[in-house]
Amino acid sequence: MLKEDASKIDFKSRKVLKTLTKKHPGELLLVIGTGVSAAVAPGIPALRSWRCCIEAVIDAAEQLEVLHPRDVAEFRRKVQTEGDLLVVAHDLIRKMSPRTGDSKPSFFQDCLMEVFENLEDHIQNPMVLESILSLMERGAMVLTTNYDDLLEIYGQRLGKPMESIDLNDKVKVLQWARGHNKYGVLHIHGLYTDPCGMVLDPFGYKDVTQDMELMEVLQNLYCTKSFLFLGCGETLRDQIFQALFLYTVQNKVDLEHYMLVLKDNEDHFFKLQADMLLVGIKLMSFGNSHNHFPDYVKRLSSQLCNHKASEAEHIVDTSALLFEQSDENGPKRKTEENSVSTRKKVKN
Repeated sequence: MLKEDASKIDFKSRKVLKTLTKKHPGELLLVIGTGVSAAVAPGIPALRSWRCCIEAVIDAAEQLEVLHPRDVAEFRRKVQTEGDLLVVAHDLIRKMSPRTGDSKPSFFQDCLMEVFENLEDHIQNPMVLESILSLMERGAMVLTTNYDDLLEIYGQRLGKPMESIDLNDKVKVLQWARGHNKYGVLHIHGLYTDPCGMVLDPFGYKDVTQDMELMEVLQNLYCTKSFLFLGCGETLRDQIFQALFLYTVQNKVDLEHYMLVLKDNEDHFFKLQADMLLVGIKLMSFGNSHNHFPDYVKRLSSQLCNHKASEAEHIVDTSALLFEQSDENGPKRKTEENSVSTRKKVKN
């Protein structure tokens, strides 16, 4: 009993970094991972992690009898032993697709619909979604690596004009990136309702990574916004996230991003904390139990939303103006930046 009380006291007194709480919601871009979905709908195992999602698809394939029992057994073995789960997922999808190599039609969609059926009925703990929506109302942008649309479903319940966006729609991505879609949620891996648009490796988005205009806008976000990672365990190892942001943005140590993580092992936490600073990410612990996550996010959201609405709107308007100036004067701006950089080098 004493240990439990001590844990509660520790959680209640857990501090939030002032550099984060001083920011306006309009200065933030929220990156939502599986931890958010798992907290909201714990009854769906596929939402807990990427591994759990693959395992759920394999189970559905077995139940629907769209895979031979030998293949089912082999894929289950690979999920446990293969280091790169993207390879397993890619092979699994190809196994359920036509031998011609065409991804349409395939049994993959049927399996996904089985796994994610009636998502709205499984929302049990909407506290995290409420906190995220509060930040969105005040200008925060949202990007997710999840295949589900729980945030959009819940927001629509509350009358918000939520919209799911994937990277295949360049026009909508540009509008979202420039702050013109307040309730847009960018799904960088796609959405389960459109399996053909789901992406499992960077090659699937080669058109995006080779589009200079789109990449410049996305990279600009990583340099001008503070990313706040919520429920993201392995996001920084995600190949698509790396291709869009980490690999292409220079001088990451000069940036200021934030990530909430579980601290169940002190040595691991402080080692990771030091490593993350090298890429401009400040690690923060929400506690030593996943049960602390919703309350911590709610408290953090409340502190951030206390900023005056007019000030937050000013931040968003300024950010949009910077994007427009970047589009119009991109070459000139870069020339001026290079000139300043050269002068500094000469001076030194």
